[in-house]
Amino acid sequence: MKRLVITYIFAVVSLNLLAQQDPKFSQNMFLTPFYNPGAVGNSDKICLAAAFRNQWTGLPDAPVTTTFTAHMPFNLLGRTHGIGVNLMNDRLAFNNDFLFSASYAFRLDLGMGSLGIGANVGLANQSLTPTWNGADIITPESDDAIPKNGGSVFGFDMGLGVFYNTDNLYVGISTSHLNQTSFDYPEDVAETKLIRHYYLLAGYNIQLANPMFEIMPSLMVQSDARSNHLYLNTNLRYNKRFLGGVSYTVGGALTALFGIELMNGIMIGYSYDFELSPLMKYNSGSHEVTVRYCFDLSVDKSPQKYKSIRFL
Repeated sequence: MKRLVITYIFAVVSLNLLAQQDPKFSQNMFLTPFYNPGAVGNSDKICLAAAFRNQWTGLPDAPVTTTFTAHMPFNLLGRTHGIGVNLMNDRLAFNNDFLFSASYAFRLDLGMGSLGIGANVGLANQSLTPTWNGADIITPESDDAIPKNGGSVFGFDMGLGVFYNTDNLYVGISTSHLNQTSFDYPEDVAETKLIRHYYLLAGYNIQLANPMFEIMPSLMVQSDARSNHLYLNTNLRYNKRFLGGVSYTVGGALTALFGIELMNGIMIGYSYDFELSPLMKYNSGSHEVTVRYCFDLSVDKSPQKYKSIRFL
């Protein structure tokens, strides 16, 4: 039975060469610039963040994803702008994807908050290898969609996003892989391309009667116009330093999240996903670690403060 499940997983991966799904992060509320270029420069700080995700622990060649983001605001010609960079590596079975992008956002004050209209451009790399740990189950010779000698190909990538945030609210819409770049392997045995994805991000801070406590609900909708994913999150923050909460991926997983913000400004978050799909019998869950560091930057702009960690 386990052999059949693993075979099914790799079969799905082969089909996904035609519709590569963007990777999942359970702590998406801390990685808004990764999903939306309009979020870069949305505070008066320089922010660095990194996340590591080991999905479906125990399954051979299960997804392992790493990402790094950095962004900051700056002033030019009397206007506030934001710039940032994203790096992402996603390894799954015979597939190894890398993405680098640079983001820019034009920022303006709107109502009680700030609106960012952004774009990113970058370089995407897809690399296939004809051998992996599951080679005794599926081999390149058994699937004509897999280049027999592997290969590494590059393509141009771009995205757009709009992001609005106040002291207690954020909402953004964005699209990634706007140009749906195609990849041609030397053996010309399979067409692969990055399918356009769409995102809706939203969250709100609720101050409780006890000023030491805040409830921070948020959601993310992810779609490639073929499949849709809904992530629902609720976190409780104490003293603006300690964080705990749960997330639910509709039809996917239940997640427990813990975090702490150290006195030096470093935030560390850990989450564990308990799989709810039929794969729950064949793995021991998913682990994710996020580290974020923000430090002050003097920028001439309208006085605003963003104290919620997910706005930084």
